[in-house]
Amino acid sequence: MSDLKPQSFKSHASFDPWYHYVALAALLFLFVLSIVLFVQNFGKDILTHLFLVVLSFTLIVLAFKLRAYPLKVQDRVIRMEERFRLAMLLPDALKKRIPELTEDQLIGLRFASDNEVPSLVELTLEKNLNRKEIKERIQVWRPDHWRI
Repeated sequence: MSDLKPQSFKSHASFDPWYHYVALAALLFLFVLSIVLFVQNFGKDILTHLFLVVLSFTLIVLAFKLRAYPLKVQDRVIRMEERFRLAMLLPDALKKRIPELTEDQLIGLRFASDNEVPSLVELTLEKNLNRKEIKERIQVWRPDHWRI
């Protein structure tokens, strides 16, 4: 893992080119093509072309759902990990306030270094910061190379 690039607010997002660019573009092309064929051949073999439209739309929905479900699981794991981490790092006064943090805030806090977590949690609770605002305030980035 030593060959992994350092992360920051501007560079932490990651994409899988085969999924985000190739597969989604191909599905979108298939959907548009099926609509064009449906319109061009309206009245002739309508059921076949309607089937292609419905099938291509279903594949797009499926692609987005297949992406969303693992991300939800990752979010649940991150939430659990961060609550555990915060329970170890925060002073007693702040430990009692961990349940006040939202899922969005916990996900943002995962990038903060151990040293800046207490002050960042306090600021987050005080100002009700969202994920982006939390990440913008992080000084020492704790990378997450496992999420796509």
